[in-house]
Amino acid sequence: MRVEIWSDIACPWCYVGKARFEKALTAFPHRDQVEVVHRSFELDPNRAKGDSGLVIPMLAKKYGMSEAQAQEAEKNLGTNAAAEGLAYLTEGRDHGSTFDMHRLLHFAKEQGRQDQLIGILYRANFADERSVFDDDDRLVELAVEAGLDADAARAVLADPSAYADDVRTDEREAAELGANGVPFFVLDRALGVSGAQPAEVFTQALHQAWDAKPRLATISGADGEVCGPDGCAVPGATTDA
Repeated sequence: MRVEIWSDIACPWCYVGKARFEKALTAFPHRDQVEVVHRSFELDPNRAKGDSGLVIPMLAKKYGMSEAQAQEAEKNLGTNAAAEGLAYLTEGRDHGSTFDMHRLLHFAKEQGRQDQLIGILYRANFADERSVFDDDDRLVELAVEAGLDADAARAVLADPSAYADDVRTDEREAAELGANGVPFFVLDRALGVSGAQPAEVFTQALHQAWDAKPRLATISGADGEVCGPDGCAVPGATTDA
């Protein structure tokens, strides 16, 4: 079974939702047969590289609230993160374009290190003091921490076209699936789960998707020769002594 997760590094509920999903997946009896793929979704796809700022003023402006209200909202998010064992800075965080991070994640997928990198990027954005925006050296350090080659990661960041089409393809697919927010979980392209649901909801979804998987129908008959533990059927052979 394949689970695709559309998310953005700048999305706090994606950070929390990943932890909740993983809690459910860890307890799922068929977890070794579940492939998890992270898909790109930018909350602000028009933001240019170099255009970054503090989170609290951005939230206040975007949602028409006071900065005190925005700060309280961040504290509530911090409480939700802590409940999942996640560190979360409620003050001093910044925000900016995540496009380069998504491009790196597609590179990491090719190297089999995508899940490691996205976890590290989430932690760096939400729990570390040093910014992940507009700092290629920082992103290279995080890529190396995820097990990627530093020179290769730097080459990806230096080429704006590298994996750009992959990011845009993911975003088009999200729109086609009706996802207008993240996190958005799609199980076997048959069942969607929107938002950072409790682990119990993800548990239910995993079982529902697994139970709905089509089972192989087998047609057999006397004329269908097969090979098995005792050898292969030989046309025309008989078992008479």
